[in-house]
Amino acid sequence: MPHLESLLAFSLASLVLVVVPGPSVLFVVGRSLALGHRGGVLSVLGNELGALTLVAAVALGVGTVVATSVAVFTSVKLVGAAYLVYLGVQAIRHRRERAVAVAVAPVREPWWRVVRQGYVVGVTNPKTIVFFVAVLPQFTDFHAGRVPAQMMVLGLVFTVIAFVCDSAWALAAGAARSWFASSPRRLSAVRATGGGMMIGLGGVLAVASHRTA
Repeated sequence: MPHLESLLAFSLASLVLVVVPGPSVLFVVGRSLALGHRGGVLSVLGNELGALTLVAAVALGVGTVVATSVAVFTSVKLVGAAYLVYLGVQAIRHRRERAVAVAVAPVREPWWRVVRQGYVVGVTNPKTIVFFVAVLPQFTDFHAGRVPAQMMVLGLVFTVIAFVCDSAWALAAGAARSWFASSPRRLSAVRATGGGMMIGLGGVLAVASHRTA
């Protein structure tokens, strides 16, 4: 268990980092516009489960390999970017049929599918690995032993903070989408906007350099 001072300092640093809108917020807002607040929150859940997987990888030393190898980093980055683009294209392709269906009855994607999609995006984000590799050791007491356990605790704190903050964005975007749902044409446009945001985010991730990640 990390020292209380380190845990509080890390929590504050995590909160500052999370509340500043970044790629995760764009992803969540895009998903909420495409699927509604329920889909947005489930996407956040999947995304944070993916982040926890990366924390475990960093704690076990695997994350260092990704962070230091340009080839591995690039491969993971391109897989994540391609998946984001795929989700965006799917949202745009089916924007009209889903808009008409919502006007008649609510459309709900299976919860496990939405969580899985968010997980894939989260676990293939190499920037998260680089962040954990760079930050977690600074708040870990290597003399106290049980380093992997300390890192997992810190990572859990980060993901809980991120889940709460990103879910707030999901609910806000979902509320805006609810108003658009009163008109199939408006809802079609907002779904296309959400899909476009995910495609744009995938493009940004694809061209991001290893050095600046």
